[in-house]
Amino acid sequence: MKYTQLGRTGLKVSRLVLGTMNFGPQTDEPTSHGILDAALEAGLNFVDTANVYGWGENKGRTEEIIGTWFAQGGGRRAKTVLATKVYGSMSRESETWPNEDRLSALNIRRAVEASLKRLQTDHIDVYQFHHIDRRTPFEEIWQAVDVLIQQGKILYAGSSNFPGYKIAQANETAARRGMVGLVSEQCLYNLAERRAEMEVIPAAQDYGLGVIPWSPLHGGLLGGVIKKEAEGGRRASGRSADALANSTVRAQVQAYEDLLDKHGLEPGETALAWLLTRPGVTGPIVGPRTAEQLDSALHALELELSEEVLAGLDEVFPGPGPSPEAFAW
Repeated sequence: MKYTQLGRTGLKVSRLVLGTMNFGPQTDEPTSHGILDAALEAGLNFVDTANVYGWGENKGRTEEIIGTWFAQGGGRRAKTVLATKVYGSMSRESETWPNEDRLSALNIRRAVEASLKRLQTDHIDVYQFHHIDRRTPFEEIWQAVDVLIQQGKILYAGSSNFPGYKIAQANETAARRGMVGLVSEQCLYNLAERRAEMEVIPAAQDYGLGVIPWSPLHGGLLGGVIKKEAEGGRRASGRSADALANSTVRAQVQAYEDLLDKHGLEPGETALAWLLTRPGVTGPIVGPRTAEQLDSALHALELELSEEVLAGLDEVFPGPGPSPEAFAW
């Protein structure tokens, strides 16, 4: 396993991040525990979740699964860098109540306590804001975070789905308070979706945040979906099926698969390996439903992409260019 620092911190994390969103909704508890054990055995020490995972009437279920895994002992918690998130409402649809979502100091305090209980731990290593809160000033957010850090309940704060200007606002406000501020940004970033390169990633780099891309295969679109369909395998669904309905996108994905076939490369592994070459990227989030999918993701760490392949990928999926040059002179 390869490790790197998380942004400007001294925290060492694996270059792949284990995403757990499927734990509960698609992967049962025993299988989820098996994946967590396999990841830890492989040296993957960075585990990401969110309080809302489990979804619907089962919000919090994913954190509970991780908590019962920690409870098995064997150094599981001590070896894990644990990240979870706060923002979405934890209320049942039939029991909605004010102050049970977003980033008010009240909700942050309540959400941390609830996550700690579900996760069966006394602290969260990286506590992430799942979305921007246009209603709550950063002064209030950092006040809440400062209290939690002083109490030892969280160690670092991170963001997710923040635009570049909000990363700047958050960290400038933190600096005025003498605080470390955000240390990571979790954003949608992959070969097919490169808009983060315009402002989010440059902002993260300037402020010393580690970038943690989510959906590295763009909902399966970059995982060899056309080839799998042709071979009678699993058909595209959800986001990838919608995208392939567009003839231009389909031609682009076909060109991507043809390029990799020419070089004897697997699409999913290549998409992950490409992200590992990108400036500012700490490590992409992989969300395996099975142990076999985890094994495939781990292979990306061993993959060295040639300059020819990298140039070919840029030709198929060109980036937007930096801001402001992408839209001005």
